[in-house]
Amino acid sequence: MEKVDGILYRYILDHSSTITDKWLALREKQVGSIYSVDTDAEVEELLRKQNTLTIKTVTSALLEDKNSFIENMEHWATMVAKSRVESDTPIYEVLEALNKVRETYWDFITDHMLKDDNKIPKDTIIRWSRLINQAFDQLNREFTEQYYLLTQKRLLAQQDLITELGSPVIPIVDAMAVLPLIGEIDTHRAKEIMDTTPSKCISKNISHLFIDLSGVTLLDTMVAQQVFELISTLKLLGIQSTISGIRPEVAQTSIQLGLDFSQVSTYSTLKQALSKQGVKLYA
Repeated sequence: MEKVDGILYRYILDHSSTITDKWLALREKQVGSIYSVDTDAEVEELLRKQNTLTIKTVTSALLEDKNSFIENMEHWATMVAKSRVESDTPIYEVLEALNKVRETYWDFITDHMLKDDNKIPKDTIIRWSRLINQAFDQLNREFTEQYYLLTQKRLLAQQDLITELGSPVIPIVDAMAVLPLIGEIDTHRAKEIMDTTPSKCISKNISHLFIDLSGVTLLDTMVAQQVFELISTLKLLGIQSTISGIRPEVAQTSIQLGLDFSQVSTYSTLKQALSKQGVKLYA
């Protein structure tokens, strides 16, 4: 590291709290934002610590050991991205805040360079500009990548939960379970039910599944076909099926399509279906 680099490095770190104070002073009122000027003291302290780390990370680009900057950047991006995803902070707000950090950082360095007693050569100033701006650019890229990965992970987890809630196999007594289907069943959801229900039944040792359609708002012919295929698949696995809540018009359409539900027990309500199998319901 050149001597002037070391001087600047130590100077910035020694004054990191001052830079952070100036950055925090730029905040405005933003309803619901972590960066709002009226946020609570705990959040402000979190921002202060994270901004101090941002300054340390960027400044480490001045070090001779470039691995130090990479390690600091990866740690910073992972921590800040996790924090912003957990607080549901939009990515544009974070990038805007980072831009303000860059501006504050440069204002401070400019003041340092313009001091008469420093007499910093132009080529050094140009090199600092390149190093520091590249560092901020790398932080932006690393953060957006980590933010994307974390949000995708969250979306996948939410989708898995939605899928699970959309076709829950609920054990009741012995080896019996209920599959209560509620809401609209489109082709995509019908396929999800078809793909996941058999394995759920096997994993829970279910031998009799009650498929309740009374809460379904729309069940078209294509979905009726999927339900028929589900029942056929369960039968091949040795799992008996009972349908409840199927509407007359759907039953008529199924017959017209050649879907033979005659081998499947059907009931107008789930209560009737369970009672027929000796399952006692208590109020």
